[in-house]
Amino acid sequence: MTDQRANDVLWLRDRPTAAPRKAEPLSVARIVAAAVAELDEHGVERLTMRRLAQRLEVTSTALYWHVRTKEDVLDLAVDHVLGEVPIPTETDPRSAARVLLVDWRAAMLRHPWSPTLLGRPLLGPNVLARVEFLQATLVRAGLVGDDLQVATKLLSNVVIGTAMNDASWRRLDNPSLVAEVGRFIVGQRDRYPTLASSGFLDDGSSDDELFVRGLDRVLDAVGLGCAPRR
Repeated sequence: MTDQRANDVLWLRDRPTAAPRKAEPLSVARIVAAAVAELDEHGVERLTMRRLAQRLEVTSTALYWHVRTKEDVLDLAVDHVLGEVPIPTETDPRSAARVLLVDWRAAMLRHPWSPTLLGRPLLGPNVLARVEFLQATLVRAGLVGDDLQVATKLLSNVVIGTAMNDASWRRLDNPSLVAEVGRFIVGQRDRYPTLASSGFLDDGSSDDELFVRGLDRVLDAVGLGCAPRR
């Protein structure tokens, strides 16, 4: 965590339990739903407390009773996204971890602004519940101590990193640009011989397929059994 006081972190701060009598009817759940919709439509850069209040058709004063800052809203929105990830019912540790991580990435790609915010303190109840499940699954697979911590961070970073990269390319939604980049690399074959011959950006596989295949390799590496090679 960067130099950030505990009182600046939503999840570590005492929060009001009741609104004043004359406050407009509003709830944190309504705020979060509106914030996620706003972020899905316009992204992080355009989210302001004023726009959010307008979307909710409330005054800024009513909004600030429930959330102190825009950062509070972003923390709540990220936790909401992670709440969309189902807790797996699989009993086999490898299958359970695999399902969780595939669904985790899918949730972030449904909300492509979310991977860019995952450098913030992730202490919301939905985030912690999923990380708790992941670590408990790794423990059931026999990982302890440093191996447990390394595996947890590695798997989380694989999901977050690939979601961030894939969301960036999906936002472009420009096949002609991808093709142009491919032609540029082929035209620079002397400089980039491996990239030119490997089909760097277009090897015929979707980003979903590449993620799952890569995830299987990482699960192998951290000791959760071995996936069949294709």
